Amino acid sequence: MGCGTSVATETQGKILETDDTVKSPSPALTMKAAVLIQRWYRRYMARLEMRRRYTWNIFQSIEYAGEQDQLQLSSFFSFMLDNFTQLNGNGPDLISQLLDPVVDPWLDREICYNLIPVPESYTGPRLSFPLSVSDTNALLSAFKEQQTLHARYVLQLLYETKKLLKQMPNIIHLSTSYTNEITICGDLHGRLDDLLLIFYKNGLPSAETPYVFNGDFVDRGKKSIEVVSLLFAYLLLYPDYMHLNRGNHEDHIMNLRYGFTKEVMQKYKTHGREILQLFQDVFSLLPVATVIDGKILIVHGGISDQTDLDFLSSIERHKVKSALRFPRRSLEQLDIGHSCKRMRSTAGSRPSSHSKNQRTPHQRRTRCGHGRQDSAASTSSSSSSSSSSSSSFCSPRTPSCLSPRPCPSSPSMPYTINVLQVPYLDSLSSVPPPAPPQHDREWRQVVDILWSDPKTQEGCSPNIFRGGGCYFGPDVTRRLLLQHGLQLLIRSHECKQEGYEFCHSGQVITIFSASNYYEEGSNRGAYIKVGRELVPRFYQYQVSRTTRKLTLTQRVRVAEGSALKALKEKLFTHRSELLSSLQQYDQNNTGCVSVSEWAQAFESVLRLDLPWRTLRPHLARLAPDGSVDYQSCFENMEPGIPLTQVTPNLAETLFRYRTDIEIIFNIIDKDHSGLISIEEFRHTWRLFSAHLGVDIDDRAIDDLARSIDFNKDGSIDFTEFLEAFRVVHKLDNKEQVNGKKTGGKCS
Repeated sequence: MGCGTSVATETQGKILETDDTVKSPSPALTMKAAVLIQRWYRRYMARLEMRRRYTWNIFQSIEYAGEQDQLQLSSFFSFMLDNFTQLNGNGPDLISQLLDPVVDPWLDREICYNLIPVPESYTGPRLSFPLSVSDTNALLSAFKEQQTLHARYVLQLLYETKKLLKQMPNIIHLSTSYTNEITICGDLHGRLDDLLLIFYKNGLPSAETPYVFNGDFVDRGKKSIEVVSLLFAYLLLYPDYMHLNRGNHEDHIMNLRYGFTKEVMQKYKTHGREILQLFQDVFSLLPVATVIDGKILIVHGGISDQTDLDFLSSIERHKVKSALRFPRRSLEQLDIGHSCKRMRSTAGSRPSSHSKNQRTPHQRRTRCGHGRQDSAASTSSSSSSSSSSSSSFCSPRTPSCLSPRPCPSSPSMPYTINVLQVPYLDSLSSVPPPAPPQHDREWRQVVDILWSDPKTQEGCSPNIFRGGGCYFGPDVTRRLLLQHGLQLLIRSHECKQEGYEFCHSGQVITIFSASNYYEEGSNRGAYIKVGRELVPRFYQYQVSRTTRKLTLTQRVRVAEGSALKALKEKLFTHRSELLSSLQQYDQNNTGCVSVSEWAQAFESVLRLDLPWRTLRPHLARLAPDGSVDYQSCFENMEPGIPLTQVTPNLAETLFRYRTDIEIIFNIIDKDHSGLISIEEFRHTWRLFSAHLGVDIDDRAIDDLARSIDFNKDGSIDFTEFLEAFRVVHKLDNKEQVNGKKTGGKCS
């Protein structure tokens, strides 16, 4: 036994020795292999990072373009409200109901909720006021179980929150001397899972765990009601340890576009309108800033070169119901008659407002309305206007009112009034108004606080990318911090891939708490903890149900696919403009242009500031000679429901402004039944076509209405309308069909 074992061991040793001799590479070969592997890995990671960055740029550019569209629509509403009333001749104008709603006195009394019965069948939480810890725990548990809080308790919660907020100052001053650390959270945007994860990791709000939530609690996410209800409940329970700043989405006009209004009306069909009215009041009463130990300023958006914290402390913040609602100015105040004459006399010297492709990028990106030069002392010189260059709101699109043709009349609007000559957007900056009244200054201070973004360059300039607020540079930050004895500015308002970001030499921190904001796996969320030493510490997280099992490459691929799909939809809605621009380069009608010309045409029309050359392989094919086959950009997209009766121009307009039309339809559809009459549709489209500057006769509108009235009952099902004008990706349809076939065979 022993000999046999030793022989076997000796034999194995010889085999191993022989293998080592054969397989042992030289050090030089080993080093060369390591260098090749390292080079390959670095290139691989660089390509992955490039894909991640342009994916991010696509998401952000499309998001900001949507905000520009919202500002444009709000500008139109404001113009109509300021200058015309009784558009339909049947009581208060729809637009005035939206922008200046008359708050029912019933909502300011306790009977607004006491008269609402709670049925015995209701199984959700039953709150008693003043709230206790057991109430907030019950609310937390109910929302985890997907339960909905009864309308009576929502109204009572809002009523009590409104009473509390009325007693609070515009700027909250906190101290770390009474606690260990203060937690600061950024945008949540209706992501209940993110809020629950923060509470799980960091602790529930209490005297030991105080919080500052820095605005944008609602919109975009599907659980905005639950998020804001929890925040308000903890505010009532711990008013000294729970603090809420207002964000730019705590705004009833923003809520129309980004989902909160729709969510409320879907969850509370009977009392939804009363709940929305109370939310509007509560949002306007939220403080606009928080200061910790006199050293750290917390605001939602940022600052401008006109921000004055002392003045901000004294304003009546509740008057700014919406930052998108421009302060009223009469035609006499603005001297419109003289300005229109000046516009007509100088029309030849201005850049063409109808030829986008002929404008330079600088011209396209600096056309802003109602600029900060309005606040100067009635001066029109270029030097004085540039001395204070921040702007409250900008309009990237040329409004229809700048053209000399008249507006289509409505039943109660005198046709003799030439609406289109009124410079309600871009041209206001050319009108020398008197010194701005108090409410104008207050409004601008709030707009800059809620909408502004930092930039790396010095100075302050209009925020042309969002269309609202301003870009403020490091010098603006230093000046404000020095003026008020501060050392740090914490703001939110921008999604960051890691959940936070430093800029301005560490004097500005952006914090964003909604993970997976654009797409599953697109970004982390984060929050900040600040103690007595005032050194911020960051905590990152990511709510994940599916991406945890994915590799980095798979996560990037998922986000990239979603971003490219959104971009292709954008191309489809601007198809005619893009083709027109491309055909200027394609004089021989070959269907092909150079890559450089293709990129220039796309940027001149879409103005998204994207790396088009890098994105070209995902958007268009190359011809054999290396030029771009630009028709291939639109191959894999089609309408949701083909409507042969609708002209191509009208159809494209409907695709492009689908969201704007949805907002107006939601205003008309007061009971949110999803149905509007043919006559209401006609009236809405006439109003909106004036806003767009689109010449469409009544017959085309009637044909469109009849084509959408699928069951011919005289009403339009708005769900069907949205489905008809939704961009569908053909490749997705093919995948779904193949999936169904595969599933059918398996079963």
